[in-house]
Amino acid sequence: MIRLEENRVPEWNQLLLQFPDAHILQTLQWAETKKQNGWSPMYFREGSAPQAAEGLALILRRQISLAGLKFSVLYAPKGPVLRWDDQASVSRMLDALQDICRQEKAIFIKIDPDVLLGTGIPGTEDEVPALQGLALQAELERRGWQYSQDQIQFRNSVLLDLRKSEDELQAVMKQKTRYNIRLAARKGVKVRLGELAELPMLYKMYAETAVRDGFVIRHTDYYLNTWRTFIEADMAKILIAEVESQPVAALILFHFNGTARYMFGMSTENAREWMPNHLLQWEAMRLAKQLDCHTYDMWGAPEVFDESDSMWGVFRFKQGFNGITTRTLGAWDYTTRPVLYRRYTETLPKFLNLLRRRGLKANIRSLHD
Repeated sequence: MIRLEENRVPEWNQLLLQFPDAHILQTLQWAETKKQNGWSPMYFREGSAPQAAEGLALILRRQISLAGLKFSVLYAPKGPVLRWDDQASVSRMLDALQDICRQEKAIFIKIDPDVLLGTGIPGTEDEVPALQGLALQAELERRGWQYSQDQIQFRNSVLLDLRKSEDELQAVMKQKTRYNIRLAARKGVKVRLGELAELPMLYKMYAETAVRDGFVIRHTDYYLNTWRTFIEADMAKILIAEVESQPVAALILFHFNGTARYMFGMSTENAREWMPNHLLQWEAMRLAKQLDCHTYDMWGAPEVFDESDSMWGVFRFKQGFNGITTRTLGAWDYTTRPVLYRRYTETLPKFLNLLRRRGLKANIRSLHD
């Protein structure tokens, strides 16, 4: 696999578009935003044809301290990118990734491609296994890859087919969801496009959402820079729901390669009984269709499909739109340093708990800035 020189990197997104399943987290823009948190991007391609590639991998590299020494970890977010039905390409890519891990002397390399293990909720009549994904899982296990304790991205999600008409999309929704969309409109909820100047306001709303729902977010500049980077690249849009001209909910719709993704959503306590989030989701789907997207990714579903999972309530909301529940391979790690890897995985939960405690305090402080 060839590591691209800096003067070839600007062509990266165009190369990604050759692959129908190439994810937005493999783009130049995502790599740029991750630099804020200490990651250094590396770009690799398989195949020598000038205008075509057999496979691609944006790999993020980060230095960490462990036992007083410096080491690196590698991560291909929602990657690598290739044609997963081509077994020869899969073998070459996995060989190459394992070689990169050795060459970089990394503790591990992590991948989490959106390769389906199946659709539908396990144990229900809608469950359908995906043989290709199950075969890849078996191949990773054979090669010594390990299912990661650190699942950075959502493993599962809910997808809607935007090739249907608006009437068809609404017709398959659950009755209560369809009713709530119409209720919001009747109550005077309005949804409009937002502007870059409104990003600080959206971050405030996002921090309020994080405090209310108990999740941790990063520092202000990370989100403002990330959102701005994708908006300026025409790869994201802001949608804001208002009641009497006051913002009550918003989302940032990311779009790339035919898929729109609801990656960031935020809301206040105001007018929640008027269901602004239902109308906001519907308008996001309509906008995604206008952007020629064929798929709407609601970005996240439970790891465990029962009420014990922290995402169960959000998932029930998403189920109302009657999309397809997808279950993917998740994140897998490969290591040539098993002792260091074990030390890292033992230390990681304590480190993450510390970050969560600090993050929750920062969330609360940000509401008063």
